[in-house]
Amino acid sequence: MNKRPTCTVHRVLRALAFALALPLGLAAPLAADAQSPFSAAARVNDAIVTNFEIDQRALFLQVIRTPGELRSVALESLVNERLQLAEARRLGVVASDQEIAEGIAEFAARAELSAEEFLDAIGEEGVAPETFRDFVANSISWRNVVQARFGARARAATSDDAVARAIAHDPQLGSGQILLAELIVPVTPENRETLRDDLAQLAADLNFEIDLFTEAARRFSAAPTRDEGGLTGWRALDGIPAQLREDMVLLSVGETYGPVVLGPAIGIFQLRGLSQGSFRAPATASVDYATLSLAAPGTAEGQAALAALRAEIDQCDDLYALRPSTFARQDQPLSAIPTEIAMVLSTLDAGEIGVTAGRDGTATAVIMCARTITPPEGGIEAVRQRLFAAQLEANAAALLEELRADAIITFD
Repeated sequence: MNKRPTCTVHRVLRALAFALALPLGLAAPLAADAQSPFSAAARVNDAIVTNFEIDQRALFLQVIRTPGELRSVALESLVNERLQLAEARRLGVVASDQEIAEGIAEFAARAELSAEEFLDAIGEEGVAPETFRDFVANSISWRNVVQARFGARARAATSDDAVARAIAHDPQLGSGQILLAELIVPVTPENRETLRDDLAQLAADLNFEIDLFTEAARRFSAAPTRDEGGLTGWRALDGIPAQLREDMVLLSVGETYGPVVLGPAIGIFQLRGLSQGSFRAPATASVDYATLSLAAPGTAEGQAALAALRAEIDQCDDLYALRPSTFARQDQPLSAIPTEIAMVLSTLDAGEIGVTAGRDGTATAVIMCARTITPPEGGIEAVRQRLFAAQLEANAAALLEELRADAIITFD
């Protein structure tokens, strides 16, 4: 068989990681382990996790470019899998050889490879075929457990009424989501001439430097997210202004973007995560929102004013009685909303309040009133499937937490 060149191997492995919704980034180097590779690193009830398994799983995570301290990620995953496999055995739903073969083929197909080509590709990077086979087998066994225990309950929670409520009240359901870090600097008379160039250089210096970006955001950003190292939280892709969304979805985790002019400020962004939805989400036809001026939230006066506003306002209609003549309310298509306001609105539900970075010590409070959405034609069943998957995921997380609480887990 003619093997694909190394650059192609790396490309398809990276494509696979994206298809699996695994975050991409610069992988941390694997830590050396002086212990015997086949000695126990952890004991989970009557089962063990060996150092060799941890090394192999961490190497596999490195091959598909998973960020983080990979040995810790690998150990945590393997401990969980011991508990999940024990539950699968108890229920008699351990993955069959046929299911495992089909699972391997499916994973490989996402990278545009046959199963044999995929195993050869990761083998070139030092990952044993058994490592990937165990990874797939454990995933399928746990899926079988979750479906056996919670499938009927999840289906009961996806009635026509539940789907209708989801479309009406959660327009982000099923859409792709993006996790960003931001560094926002207000434009002032002193920096007006140089700020854009300075931020362009900073974006280049911080490219793929997640820790440094976090530190820079805490030191220099004027946005309320500075205390979180610039993290904005997960937001729906369809809530990001179109002119930014088309570029941001092409980024890799850790890659910077900008500078972006945000009204009275300029910002740079760093991609931290991207999750593609399984169907085209209901489109946001327009957004009803209100704005009013505040003192900068970084000051005691600004924090008190924002806290008072949030305490008073539960919905936009409250503004007419409690804050008359101090606000502006508009219902606009997303494309007509100023970028800095649209970015804030993308993170809010009805009645919630966000803040934009301001100029000269001021800021703007942004209040989400409502979204007008248009469900996609033929998308109702996709919404139902998304609800079903969300129910299974929530139940699976609760079950795993219960299994860990009841287990005896020790680390050598």
